[in-house]
Amino acid sequence: MKKKKVVPEKKEKSLQLFDFVNAINYTKERLIVDEESERKYNPFMVNKALSFGQDTIFFANAMNEQSHLPKKLQFDFFINSLRPMKRYNTWVKGEKDEVIELIQQYFGYSMNKARAVLRILTPDKLNDIKTKMSTGGTSNGKQSTGHTT
Repeated sequence: MKKKKVVPEKKEKSLQLFDFVNAINYTKERLIVDEESERKYNPFMVNKALSFGQDTIFFANAMNEQSHLPKKLQFDFFINSLRPMKRYNTWVKGEKDEVIELIQQYFGYSMNKARAVLRILTPDKLNDIKTKMSTGGTSNGKQSTGHTT
């Protein structure tokens, strides 16, 4: 008597933002096939991702203006309008503010609370915080001794 091999069912991976963006830009795969996949499609984030490309910004803007349209229709617009190609657009990220980070570490505050506190701190108090939070080490390639000569 032969035993049948049990083949486990393949689990479909959960759709993420970049799965949709990659399908729009390159593979042209129709990912929105049911209500669940349509629910996972985030038009705002897809528009944001496409707005970083020179050749896709106007399409993203057009869909941003038509945000009332169903998600599937927006996705289909991108699939059928953009030429298939690999796009390596970089995301714009906010700059880090060292003073805000020092305040966060010193007081244990969130980013928003640290920004609010920065407005009321005096320059002398900021210098005190910088001194207390200084861990030593090297600065500009020279050994920091903590005192001046």
